[in-house]
Amino acid sequence: MWLVGPVAHANAFAGEDEDGDMAPGADRCLRWLDEKPRGSVVYLAFGTLAHFSAAELREVARGLQLSGKNFLWVMKGGGADTAEDASEWMPEGFAELLIDVGARGLIFQGWAPQRLILEHSAVGGFVTHCGWNSVLEAVSAGVPLVTLPRYADQFYNEKLVVELLKMGVDVDAGDYVSPFEVRREVISGEKIAEGIDRVMGGNQEAEAIRKNAMELRRKARSATDKGGTSYDDVGKLIHELMACRRSLQNSHLHAN
Repeated sequence: MWLVGPVAHANAFAGEDEDGDMAPGADRCLRWLDEKPRGSVVYLAFGTLAHFSAAELREVARGLQLSGKNFLWVMKGGGADTAEDASEWMPEGFAELLIDVGARGLIFQGWAPQRLILEHSAVGGFVTHCGWNSVLEAVSAGVPLVTLPRYADQFYNEKLVVELLKMGVDVDAGDYVSPFEVRREVISGEKIAEGIDRVMGGNQEAEAIRKNAMELRRKARSATDKGGTSYDDVGKLIHELMACRRSLQNSHLHAN
C-alpha cells in the first residue's frame, strides 16, 4: 500500500485552474470575496447529492442572519434549494442581505470553484455536509469546519474532524437523512449561528480550532512536498513498478 495525499492543492502548484468545471459566472464568487476582509466570510456548500427541505433551508438562512457574518452560500440547484422557490424558505429580512451594495451575503447556484474559494483569504469558516472531498480540501486550505452531515460516511468524517483533528464543531445533526425520508429534527438557526461563532469568533475555543486547522494545513502540504511522506510513497511506488517490470523482462528472457 502506498499512501498519497492530500493533493487538493496540487493544481495550484501546477498552474492549472478549475474554469472548465465552473458554472457560468462562477468567477463572481471570487470577485465578491476579494471585497471582503480577511477571515470574515463563512462559506456554505452541501455537495451535489444532498437535498434540503424548505424548513431546513430556512433555519440555515436564519443561522446566517443571527451569526452576523458575511456569507457565501453555494447551492446545487434543484428541489427546494433554488431561487425559484426562495419565497418558501427565505426568512423575513434575509433577501435584503443579498441585494445591497457591499452585501453581507452571496448565493450562487451551480458548480463553484470550491478549492479556490477555500484558499481565499476572506474565508474563515466552512459549513459543510462532511463529504470526503470537502473535508480534504478544507484541511489543505486550513479552514475550520461547522459540520452538518447527512448520510453515509459523512458522520464518520464528522467524528474525525471534531473529535480527532479538532478543527471543527458539530451542530448535533444526529439523524441519518435519505432521499426518501424527511429529517425528524430540523437543526435550528440558533445552533448553526452558535457553530459559526465557535469557529470564527474571538473566543478561546475558536482560536484553538483555527490554530489546529492551520497546523493541519502545514502538515498536508509538507506531505506532498519533496521529502514528505506522500512524495516518498510515490517514489516507492515507481521503484516497485520498475522492479516488477525488470523481473518480468528477465523471466521472459530466461523462458526464451
